[in-house]
Amino acid sequence: MSLKVISRNVGYALLVSALFMFLSVIVSVLNGNDSGLSALLISFSVTFITGIFPFFFVRKTSHITLHEGYTIIVLSWLLSFIFGMLPYALWGGPFTLENAWFESVSGFTTTGATILEDIEALPKSLLFWRTSTHFIGGLGVVVFLLLIIPNSSPVRLRLTQMEVSSLSKDTYHSRNDKTVRMFAYVYLGICGVSFLCYLAAGMPAFDAICHAFSVSATGGFSTKNLSIGAFNSVTIDILTMIFMLASSTHFGIIYLTFATRALKPLKNPILGFYLSYLIVATVICTISLKAGGMEPTWGKSLLDSSFTVICYASTTGFAICDNAAWPMLPCFIIMMAGIVCGCAGSTTGGVKTDRVVMLQKAIGRQVRSILHPSVVTEIKIGRSTLRDEEIYPHLLYLSMFLIFMLLSVALTLFTGTSGSDAISGSISSLCNVGPALGDLGTHGNFNGQNTVTKFIFSVDMFLGRLEIYPVLAVISMIFKRNKN
Repeated sequence: MSLKVISRNVGYALLVSALFMFLSVIVSVLNGNDSGLSALLISFSVTFITGIFPFFFVRKTSHITLHEGYTIIVLSWLLSFIFGMLPYALWGGPFTLENAWFESVSGFTTTGATILEDIEALPKSLLFWRTSTHFIGGLGVVVFLLLIIPNSSPVRLRLTQMEVSSLSKDTYHSRNDKTVRMFAYVYLGICGVSFLCYLAAGMPAFDAICHAFSVSATGGFSTKNLSIGAFNSVTIDILTMIFMLASSTHFGIIYLTFATRALKPLKNPILGFYLSYLIVATVICTISLKAGGMEPTWGKSLLDSSFTVICYASTTGFAICDNAAWPMLPCFIIMMAGIVCGCAGSTTGGVKTDRVVMLQKAIGRQVRSILHPSVVTEIKIGRSTLRDEEIYPHLLYLSMFLIFMLLSVALTLFTGTSGSDAISGSISSLCNVGPALGDLGTHGNFNGQNTVTKFIFSVDMFLGRLEIYPVLAVISMIFKRNKN
């Protein structure tokens, strides 16, 4: 591996962060040089200088190996976390070093978990930076591919698989470079349309852009302590649900729907399964909340249930109600929705609906093979027939996901964290959901967790966002290099 090539390309990621830090400085100036100005100005200067430095000494190259590509991606995330925490740490207040790190990781991984007890105490410039980390992290690997890896590079296709699942490609076919750009266009389109809709619904311009950043990235950072509920608008609630659904749907399906001006792409079996379990989960939660006396009317129960189910399934940490006192059944339902989450090829976390459908079909094939040993069976999703070599990595990922989840729960319990916080916090962090249950719920925060637990949860967020494989690949390269 070439450290020069890696340093130059990681510099792109830092420059993207520096750009949004500069925009945050402008927000501070427009708001009368608020208290975040000096922290953001210093952070911008440090990040920009560090990011631009390699360009003076390293020439651009069109050749990037697979090992270098994975290293660039992982280092880009890690350094984004480190430089992204600077504005928080320099501003101070509730942001100790551990809290600044946690908030930065949560932002860039689009998790949406927070340590803040009073969000509205932050200056607007810092609130803008906070949601900007969602916007940057939402594009994730896609933006780095567009910036650093040439179209002709054979490594580009391999790295694209980190964001684009082969299980969701049965409804569209395009060249690899077009696929990457298509994802970026849909992402920016959702962000722009949501901003305009929020404005039309009466949300102030600053809040509209911040919430557009969050909803398009399925993040969840808000400018208000009560999140979306602070606006007390059913229209805004419904708009948010629509955009959370859009952001958690495979971007290729959305692109084809508008490009072909037809509804045929929406017949995707993965999308059908996703919408079906959202409906079933919402119905169960609605009945449970109303029957348990948690909601005064069926309409309010339906609104709160549908919003919360979509929030957890899309891994967007918004809220219009407090789920801390919810009965056990709806709590279980929303946490399961957070594990399954949305479709591959979107900005959601979790194991992805695609893998759950594939697991279901793999189990069905195994049962048929036991009953009819002489019959050759295949796994089909829509019109696509999946080969065993395509299925195996995803089944293995489900196993690894479960192992890391159990390991996280065990470690957090060892640090003294309560059982409910350890289980729900680990699931929420590894699935990039944001809110969990109880004190970590929709109106709660992670500030009460100890330092070690916050670090474990931040590692979970990182692993969940990169889907484990790339991180393990880089760790394997490091150990192999040291052994040699």
